[in-house]
Amino acid sequence: MRKTVIGIMGGCQADENTVQLAYNAGRLIAENGWTLLNGGRPAGVMDASSKGAKEAGGTTIGVLFEDDRQFASEYLDYVLPTGLGSGRNIVNVLSSDVVIACAGSGGTMSEIAMGLRFERPVVLLGFDPGSDFLDRCGAGKWKLAGTPEEAIEHVKEFLAELGR
Repeated sequence: MRKTVIGIMGGCQADENTVQLAYNAGRLIAENGWTLLNGGRPAGVMDASSKGAKEAGGTTIGVLFEDDRQFASEYLDYVLPTGLGSGRNIVNVLSSDVVIACAGSGGTMSEIAMGLRFERPVVLLGFDPGSDFLDRCGAGKWKLAGTPEEAIEHVKEFLAELGR
């Protein structure tokens, strides 16, 4: 049976609260036996979520913006250098069963939009870009979560709807 992949999207630049949310969400993903996927960089949401998952014994995958493994977080099991730049965002989204999005900038917002466009469930952790934006992105479903625990509950609901 194929393993469940939960993507965590978010920026390299992140405040302390966002980093902590990402770390805890990564830890909870691992504790649920799911695989964590992110953009793989050694900073911000990507590094924090990878660290949380690894420290909880989970499996981590990083889909890199760059074409060189040297730009990867040390907490990744699998490093996929793409050389696609921002084009790797679609790989992140389509490779995820459910996307958890933490606060970020344009790249994160594009991943949210693509997730909804391609009908991947999206959980927004610790921020709200607004229902007007979210509802215009596509037919995908989205939910807001204030805590990593709430985000994981939403992930479980979405996975149940998907028959996983």
